[in-house]
Amino acid sequence: MGTEDPEKKPEKTTGGSKSFAGPGGFAARYSRSLSSQLLLLTVIFVMAAEVLIFFPSIANFRLNWLEQRLANAQIATLALEATPDNMVSSALQLELLKNAEAYAIVLHRDATRRLILTKDNLPEIDAGYDTRERFAPVLIWDALEVLFAGDGRTIRVIGEPRFMGGDVIDLVIDETPLRQAMIGYGINIFTLSLVISVITAGLLFFALNRFLVRPLRRISENMVAFREKPEDIRRVITASGRRDEIGVAESELEAMQRQIRSTLNQQARLAALGGAVSKINHDLRNILTNAQLISDRIAGVSDPTVQKLGPRLFGSIDRAIDLCEKTLKFGKAEEDPPERRFFLLANLMEELRSASGLDDEARIAFVCDVPKDLRIHADPDQLFRILLNLVRNAAQALQGGDGEIKVRAWLEEDDKVEIEVWDNGPGLPERARKHLFQAFAGSARAGGTGLGLAICAELAEAHGGKLMLMESVPGKTVFRVCIPQDTAAIKLAAQ
Repeated sequence: MGTEDPEKKPEKTTGGSKSFAGPGGFAARYSRSLSSQLLLLTVIFVMAAEVLIFFPSIANFRLNWLEQRLANAQIATLALEATPDNMVSSALQLELLKNAEAYAIVLHRDATRRLILTKDNLPEIDAGYDTRERFAPVLIWDALEVLFAGDGRTIRVIGEPRFMGGDVIDLVIDETPLRQAMIGYGINIFTLSLVISVITAGLLFFALNRFLVRPLRRISENMVAFREKPEDIRRVITASGRRDEIGVAESELEAMQRQIRSTLNQQARLAALGGAVSKINHDLRNILTNAQLISDRIAGVSDPTVQKLGPRLFGSIDRAIDLCEKTLKFGKAEEDPPERRFFLLANLMEELRSASGLDDEARIAFVCDVPKDLRIHADPDQLFRILLNLVRNAAQALQGGDGEIKVRAWLEEDDKVEIEVWDNGPGLPERARKHLFQAFAGSARAGGTGLGLAICAELAEAHGGKLMLMESVPGKTVFRVCIPQDTAAIKLAAQ
């Protein structure tokens, strides 16, 4: 891992553009950025909304324009009512039609009376519209027809007079002024829509860039920087404290990065430990070989005490040599696969009692509640390592005082052997329970490495089982080892 220079200036991880570097320069990078896409989409969406508003607006403008012409035509007809026989001179008639911007005007009143103003040589009518029809799709379609029809058309317009001034007013007009007015209105609407969309897009851009894009860019750049050098503590992101989704992402990223650094540190320590132990293992094997030679000579002594204690000594030396030959199980990538066979679990309990030294310990009682006929299909050496570690941890928890350690086992209906190791010690501290089966993190005593339980958990999982802490309170701590049995092997052994 190495040591860090305290005078080295921290590297910036949240403001650079290293993670967005690439061909094409700034313009190419910006065109691919979230900010540019957000700005473009905002403009497109606002313009789309304005287009949806444009069609009803232009249809309403056309309707209002025609109704204004109908009102002007109604005013023009009022001059006829002030004259005898509703007659005016040709010059006044043309003046009235000019002010009304119409070729002809007809007012129907009381179903019998007609007041008519008309020009000579009336042009041919190209289309007719009734302003009393207010169905929106029809009005929009009529407005579009005016825009795309071209200039020079003559149309007939029918509507209701204002203020109950008659039944129907009918006029013939040139459509070209209407079309030009609609085009001008459309240009104004488009220009206004473009200005509104740009202003709205700008406001949304700056707001979202401030509260969304910039925090996301900070997170992404930090992830790139952390990936390049995860062991550098200065590259771990610092959460901003926001309470929204961005704040949650920052907090979770910070927690994940710290956990990754802790895992990398642990792996480095394991690698260093494996290298150191591999060197120690060579010398330790030589020492144990000499001890084995001496034990072989002791085996020939006829002293009763030597004959009683000799098998325990020989078994311990043989196990130590075998353990050294495997060269620190936890330092390797994985444990050797278990060599499973059938054996009586009660026999292993006797060996466990001797190896743990509890039969010589007057103040700690060892209680074995294992059926004499319980056969288990497992690797005896690996199961012995699991149980020995659990029993020794229980003895250490009792700290040499009065206490009791109990081992009990039974066969479940689903062909699983359950083994529990129980003690009446003070229980595990909270800090140990959080990382109980993690090396260098779950030790329950000062100076411990936590390797024992990590190895035991790995050995249990190699059998397809599991090591669990069932309960830990003052006066009671219970570990359980679950070893699934091979049903096919059981049937074969029974045959």
